[in-house]
Amino acid sequence: MANQITLLDHAKHGDLKITSTDFAHVAEQHIVPISLHEIARAVTEYPVVFVKNAESGEFQSVVMLGLKPGQNLSVKDGNWQGLYVPAVVRDYPLGLVLNPEIKDKVWIGIREEAKEVSKEEGAALFDGEKETPFLDGRKKALIEHFEQDQATRSILGFLAEKELLKSQSITVEIAGEKRNINGLYIVDEEKLNGLSDEDYLALRQRGLLAPIFAHLASMNQINRLARAETQG
Repeated sequence: MANQITLLDHAKHGDLKITSTDFAHVAEQHIVPISLHEIARAVTEYPVVFVKNAESGEFQSVVMLGLKPGQNLSVKDGNWQGLYVPAVVRDYPLGLVLNPEIKDKVWIGIREEAKEVSKEEGAALFDGEKETPFLDGRKKALIEHFEQDQATRSILGFLAEKELLKSQSITVEIAGEKRNINGLYIVDEEKLNGLSDEDYLALRQRGLLAPIFAHLASMNQINRLARAETQG
């Protein structure tokens, strides 16, 4: 499988290169995770909502790229249609490998079977036994995105603790047909406005007010997705 990730190892992957992606790996993903650090850029084009892991109960912020499973309106003929590409999409075919028993350490991994991985063309990962500047830059970006993701999980835990996330069913009309979208969560504006001064100050001190208001405003982008689907 192209999405199976293995530890990046010079002895095994010393001759590998990475070519530019055509975004085929997300062509059928209607949502992808983003960190709160990305919201300011993402909401200029996409709705940003939250989903809940049924097993862990943890919330995750996601960007909506389509209005039904299997639909990504931002990928067409291998090209990304929007201006902002989420970090998790940009990182591919590299990724992080986590060991649940060693929480403070991560390893760089690669999806060996991805079509972006080649021995003939692309940017080299190694120069002899040394990592190339290309790989070094990609690793730094991966670590930064991981740290932002960890911070996002902590912040969303705070919002859940304050009961500020509510389940929301969204109804959109596409070509005269109404479609219900379930399983999403948004910030509860009524509870947000009813917070005590102390809790509201805590949100401000955590830098949460800007992403919260950006998320709420981004719900208007659902209409943009509906138009994009109608226009094909």
